[in-house]
Amino acid sequence: MDDLLADFLTETHEGLTALDSALVRLERAPDDQPTLSEVFRLVHTIKGTCGFLGLSRLEAVAHAAENVLGRYRDGTLPVTPAGITLILSALDRVKEIVAGLEATGAEPAGDDTALIGALDAAADGQDAPAAAAAPAAPAAQGRAGPEAPAPEPPAAARPSAEAAQHAPAAPPPDPAAEASAGAANAPQTIRVAVDVLEDLMTLVSELVLTRNQLLQLARAGGADAFAVPLQRLSHITSDLQEGVMKTRMQPIGNAWAKLPRLVRDLSHELGKKIELEMRGAQTELDRQVLELIRDPLTHMVRNSADHGLEPPAERRAAGKPETGRIILNAYHEGGHIIIEIGDDGRGLPVGRIRAKALANGLATEAELAQMSEREVLRFIFAPGFSTAQQVTAVSGRGVGMDVVKTNIEKIGGTVELASKEGRGTTFTIKIPLTLAIAAALIVEAGGERFALPQIGVVELVRVGSNQEGAPRIERIKDAPVLRLRDRLLPLVSLAGLLRLEPASREEGFVAVMQVGGQVFGIILDRVFDTEEIVVKPVAPILRHVTMFSGNTILGDGSVIMILDPNGIARAAGVGLDQGAEEGRGGVPAAGGMSSSASTSLLLFRAGEGGAKAVPLGLVARLEDIPGERIEMAGTTPVVQYRGGLMPLVPLMPGWVPPEGAARQPVLVFTENDRAMGLVVEEILDVLDERLVLQEGSGRPGYIGSAVIAGRVTEVVDTAYWLAQAGEDWFRPARAASPAMRPRLLLVEDSAFFRHLVVPALSAAGYEVTAVDGAAAALRLRDDGAAFEAVISDIEMPEMDGIAFAQALRAGGAWAEVPLIALSARAEPADVARGRDAGFTDYVAKYDREALLQSLRDCLTARQAA
Repeated sequence: MDDLLADFLTETHEGLTALDSALVRLERAPDDQPTLSEVFRLVHTIKGTCGFLGLSRLEAVAHAAENVLGRYRDGTLPVTPAGITLILSALDRVKEIVAGLEATGAEPAGDDTALIGALDAAADGQDAPAAAAAPAAPAAQGRAGPEAPAPEPPAAARPSAEAAQHAPAAPPPDPAAEASAGAANAPQTIRVAVDVLEDLMTLVSELVLTRNQLLQLARAGGADAFAVPLQRLSHITSDLQEGVMKTRMQPIGNAWAKLPRLVRDLSHELGKKIELEMRGAQTELDRQVLELIRDPLTHMVRNSADHGLEPPAERRAAGKPETGRIILNAYHEGGHIIIEIGDDGRGLPVGRIRAKALANGLATEAELAQMSEREVLRFIFAPGFSTAQQVTAVSGRGVGMDVVKTNIEKIGGTVELASKEGRGTTFTIKIPLTLAIAAALIVEAGGERFALPQIGVVELVRVGSNQEGAPRIERIKDAPVLRLRDRLLPLVSLAGLLRLEPASREEGFVAVMQVGGQVFGIILDRVFDTEEIVVKPVAPILRHVTMFSGNTILGDGSVIMILDPNGIARAAGVGLDQGAEEGRGGVPAAGGMSSSASTSLLLFRAGEGGAKAVPLGLVARLEDIPGERIEMAGTTPVVQYRGGLMPLVPLMPGWVPPEGAARQPVLVFTENDRAMGLVVEEILDVLDERLVLQEGSGRPGYIGSAVIAGRVTEVVDTAYWLAQAGEDWFRPARAASPAMRPRLLLVEDSAFFRHLVVPALSAAGYEVTAVDGAAAALRLRDDGAAFEAVISDIEMPEMDGIAFAQALRAGGAWAEVPLIALSARAEPADVARGRDAGFTDYVAKYDREALLQSLRDCLTARQAA
């Protein structure tokens, strides 16, 4: 293939890619003259070059399409969806011919008569589909008349023929003049083979390593004579590597260019109204990565259109707009590229995914019962997994998402998803640094050195020094935190996370990191220097260690790992919605949580009066939320939080959200997929105290008072404030409920509700022990523990409440103990089933007063007997 033809193919590919997007824009806005001019110019360029190279078949198709576009541009023919479809068909034919030309160096044989006839009919103002069925003249006769044996004359001769054919019409501008004017103003570019750029990048990488080694030697040896030349060499090397890096970078919009056409075609094929919104198209990434993610992105957009978005009638019935939305978003974060693909469709069917996973043998019923919703959703990445009820030409065979995940992981990336039934699904792709040069801090933890990408570092804080007022690492519930100015910062020990031996010295550093909206600190032993590093991808054997994004060679020849702040945050659980998982299975079978033991309490200030307290086990996270992020949903303040909306409930009457960047302390409570933020004024302290509660004056929102740290402190009734959030927290598949005294056993698998129940029941005068399942309760019975009443959840993993009741009534020390059932299901049939199993009474969650009354009745009846 000669150079001229190769250049033509390159230019034509670029033009066809731009035409797909431009035609979709034109269909949406038929009066958009700039877009119409762009489409006409691109088609004219393709046609004109074809004539110069003698590509008659390609020229005939392009010329027929150009005629229709010329009528559109002149205003003598209205732009219609049918006409745009016909032009797109012509472009598809051009692509087929170009593909054959690229493969063989010559135009492939083929008959374009019907297509050209339809285009000619459309140019004459006839109905395009009807004209398409009519016989058309051969391509060679399409313009010059039935007696002309040769292809039509050059482009310069055509305007007059067209003007004669379409005589009240205004003469179009000279296309040749437009093309030459555009060429004069075009930027000066030159095409360079990709292999050449790859070689340059490799050489620059080696140059950077050599520069680093020379600088290291100069620092160690104190060679002053080389200081100035080395500094100059360093600057030149930095400029050179920056320039070469720019040649490798391309906007991600290049990978999105074909998606508007794809969505437009799917919209017609599926009978849906779909709008594609693309944000961050100018976000740049490495060309190699761009090519590797093109197919996964296409597949996920197809999935959103086919599986995710509902038909118009279904959307109307659900109270949604008829037009569904697919959103593509790309941005830089922490040295990575983050790509989000989301839709506002029906969401992933969690129930069907569970059933399919069980049917396919991917998990047992017991394992599924222990899984969070996010873990269940990840089954869609399993090979051959699909919940589609029928296979379509677009999707449904179960061979897509596992390939997407595999391809992304090949370049060291990850893919996560979040879904809400009825509201939509969002996939988040994170692509780490591969072959690049970046600034990094060289740090030490546990005797090992690491590179910490500087792009994610907000600041460095020296901790533990003898200087008065210096920040110190404190602990909340065994978790390290740092009081940094006006906020409480969660910390992660790098040595502890990597299972290294921590340094014995008390001083160290905290690198304050920001990953998305989450700010946290990494505890380090030492910080050495800032260095430009050449990033090499992680070896496959270490790819499962998500705390690393690559490795590099230092100036002294040492190979060290590059830390991934996102992976560190995820591995340490910072900012993750763990809620009930924190403590699942953490209650000892022999004793569990007891109201007579000391309790970790979080002290805070809110509203009038002194300090207030809440059991720390109930609080999932402490957040400082900028006032600018607080919005109003009707009369309820909310904040966008971890893929959903979290309602904020203020403890202070007359609370007004802060303005701008001013921060608001919030206590976050989570259970399963729900979250609520309790707004307070100031977080004071965390301490362990034996909680001896006395019932208060009946003020709503408080269960009583206790002496804490020598002062009378009101204890918050968390259940009351949860109810103010507007969601029914007490009717999930698994929840907890309150219990009461003299000696009560609470059997409940949810850590959240165990922490919720025990303080409330102890305030009512009961001694409460809580365990996390029926098996632990039976072990207590066998060990000789005695209780006046047992309260049990119904829906629990392994052994549910019904089986537990039957086991107790079968014999043993607790065979006659009053047994109260708690369940989200309190229909007559459910109650009858529970009583048949041996329950003394049956109470709905979370009816606190009914439970207290049931306990009083049961214990009174037992005493009378």
